[in-house]
Amino acid sequence: MTKVAVVTAGLGVPSSSRMLADVLSDALEGELSVSGQDVTIDVLELRDYAVEIAHHLVSGFAPPALAAASRNVTDADALIVVSPVFSGSYSGLFKSFFDVLDNTALEGMPVLLGATGGSPRHALVLEHAMRPLFSYLRARVAPTAVYAAPQDWGASADNEPALEQRSRRAAREVAGMLVGQSPARPSHQLEPSAPFEELLARIQTRTS
Repeated sequence: MTKVAVVTAGLGVPSSSRMLADVLSDALEGELSVSGQDVTIDVLELRDYAVEIAHHLVSGFAPPALAAASRNVTDADALIVVSPVFSGSYSGLFKSFFDVLDNTALEGMPVLLGATGGSPRHALVLEHAMRPLFSYLRARVAPTAVYAAPQDWGASADNEPALEQRSRRAAREVAGMLVGQSPARPSHQLEPSAPFEELLARIQTRTS
């Protein structure tokens, strides 16, 4: 049984962060089911633990509910994290939760990053804020991260939601980590078998 923990820091009800977390969870569950793995999904909505997180930061001791939720995260086989963008970065509640975890608790864990915001301009929060955080925690972060602005919930030109396309790609990468395989590489690559001299000759021919 593969255990997937989902941490979402959305504050509203409904929350776009929770909506994205559900899309990513469904995508990962689908990818893992292809390889015959049974999956359990445990969703942790941080707004339900905001007071407990604050107490932990002040006292150094986790209340029972927060301690149980933290164990569900650290005992998981893979982690999906989604934060709304506040002031150009992840939310304070999101960061505070990972501050109260032991800094070795996520070492080696596959992590899929997600974020939501009101504008596509905030998409780089995934790379300049969230990815460095989980790299510091020595997690195995999937190459593809998923950002959702309001317009991303529509359909693409081929009538398949673009958000789901990106989510499936990220899910394939995490599933590959879990089954010990690298995700399939795109087929549009240079021919690897030609010697360097032959490749150089081709370039010279084209430019002459």
